[in-house]
Amino acid sequence: MADELSENPETPETVNAEAAEADAAAGEEAEEEAIKQRKNGLYPGVSDELAESMKSGWADTELHDLEPIAQVAETAARRAALSARFPGERLVVPSGNLKTRSNDTDYPFRASVEYTYLTGNQTEDGVLVLEPEAEGHKATLYLLPRSDRENGEFWLSGQGELWVGRRHSLTESERLYGIPVSDVRELAALLKEATGPVRVVRGHDVGIETALHDKVTAERDEELRVFLSEARLVKDRFEIGELQKAVDSTVRGFEDVVRVLDKAEATSERYIEGTFFLRARVEGNDVGYGSICAAGPHACTLHWVRNDGPVRSGDLLLLDAGVETHTYYTADVTRTLPINGRYTELQKKIYDAVYDAQEAGIAAVQPGAKYRDFHAAAQRVLAERLVEWGLLEGPVERVLELGLQRRWTLHGTGHMLGLDVHDCAAARTETYVEGVLEPGMVLTVEPGLYFQADDLTVPEEYRGIGARIEDDILVTENGNENLSAGLPRRSDEVEAWMAALRGTNG
Repeated sequence: MADELSENPETPETVNAEAAEADAAAGEEAEEEAIKQRKNGLYPGVSDELAESMKSGWADTELHDLEPIAQVAETAARRAALSARFPGERLVVPSGNLKTRSNDTDYPFRASVEYTYLTGNQTEDGVLVLEPEAEGHKATLYLLPRSDRENGEFWLSGQGELWVGRRHSLTESERLYGIPVSDVRELAALLKEATGPVRVVRGHDVGIETALHDKVTAERDEELRVFLSEARLVKDRFEIGELQKAVDSTVRGFEDVVRVLDKAEATSERYIEGTFFLRARVEGNDVGYGSICAAGPHACTLHWVRNDGPVRSGDLLLLDAGVETHTYYTADVTRTLPINGRYTELQKKIYDAVYDAQEAGIAAVQPGAKYRDFHAAAQRVLAERLVEWGLLEGPVERVLELGLQRRWTLHGTGHMLGLDVHDCAAARTETYVEGVLEPGMVLTVEPGLYFQADDLTVPEEYRGIGARIEDDILVTENGNENLSAGLPRRSDEVEAWMAALRGTNG
């Protein structure tokens, strides 16, 4: 990474909370800040001649042929629904700021889910403001304009155009997002002067929250967050299409992994992680969450993301991974694969029990069904098998009433899916877990059985075996659709699929 010439002249906090308070001397101050040298920089300063040279001689690069983003109609409809829910109130939804990883390097930025859902924009320091009007709201998107050439920010600042890339101009952004766009550096002062009720989505922008600290309440802000979470329970046409894209890329990522299992055996679980990550970065924005590449006993750790263990022939690989699209929608799929391509008799018995449980769970995903029904259906099958194998004493109803199967099933059988891997997390219990399934909802169905390596209550041969099968299920008008059906699930189909990918006869 190249060494920057100067300190970053604008932190997210100063952009959003302080810059708007500057007076007529702001231009001179900005120029002085831009040319300030960092400690241990190789250049002693910027000469007047160089500074003047850098201001001119640049071609006009304004983009005049931009088309609106694909979801512009959907984001407008989402803002309209938000406006209808909170009439007469100013609503403030920030994208968030860069976060420091180490010294002067930042983590890759991912805009807040609420902001992305309402705008489609993904840039740092952005803020969506809905100003109340006589009828509804006027939406304005506040963004940083292109980095300044007059004060040298475009080449001297660590966040300038020549360091991190070109930002869209405010006019370009208006074309892209279908919303009036203004300079975010003016927003803090406007918010400080604002009157009337205000709500803000908290946790993303300290500067914005500081500007509003005497105008908002935690209770009112939480109501806004909850509404935006519940609004995502039912996906629109665009969202369903993006989730299918995410799943399709994920299927290809799983195929990539199967083809290189021999290389993973020669290295570690990280070869699997890196292989899947390559697919995610080539076809999408990133992985939707830390990939779980759990071989052998690591499969019994539900969120094993260290991925530093050995990959051994004869063990199982529990691969739980999802590609995130460029619009932030993520898949969440799990398969438990025999590393050498063949399940042992005991592995197959355990895997098939999980498969049967998942089949029961998927069948229970129906419009009008209770959300809890698919979980109950899957858990019943697993409890029946545990009793049948002599690991639990029946009857099954007693086992389920006391939750005794949870020693080996551990987790819930699924969750909502969307912009977050565990989507709609702030929704009220009565609309989510105690709610009813509707067409357009997308959820995972993912039962599992996990026999810990140190569990003395099970026969020794069970210990260290973990199995989970997870698919992404869309609730339809007449039932459900398995978006991830492109990956085989039945044990014999898994073996045949692996053999075909690896060019073996099985």
